[in-house]
Amino acid sequence: MEPMYTTEALATGAGRNGRSVVKDSDLDFNLAAPKEMGGSGDGVNPEQLFAAGYAACFHGALQLVAKSEGADLGDSSVGARVSIGKDETSFGLAVELEVTIPNLPHDEAQKLADKAHEVCPYSKATRGNIDVKVSVIED
Repeated sequence: MEPMYTTEALATGAGRNGRSVVKDSDLDFNLAAPKEMGGSGDGVNPEQLFAAGYAACFHGALQLVAKSEGADLGDSSVGARVSIGKDETSFGLAVELEVTIPNLPHDEAQKLADKAHEVCPYSKATRGNIDVKVSVIED
């Protein structure tokens, strides 16, 4: 791979209960484990960051695919739901991507979403590693 962009982040403190700073950006925030995992919930957690990044990346891939096929996405959106839980050995992740394309029939929208799942860098990185479900939902 020939890098087009690289970023850096530094986490300090107690892992999920610490601080994270992203170099060359405005991102500087406290981390806190969610209440569901015994934390305070008074900060950002890695799953929230992953959900935000995956949703944005997938939406970009969806726009790229739609443009190449001459499809109009209109006021489209992508939501990402990231779950963490115990698996056979320790912990694992699962993702549900919900795609909304109001001005396309469901079948056409699902075909675009499936194609976006093939080209999205986050989808490529997770393929075969975690469960990712891609669904087109009605507005």
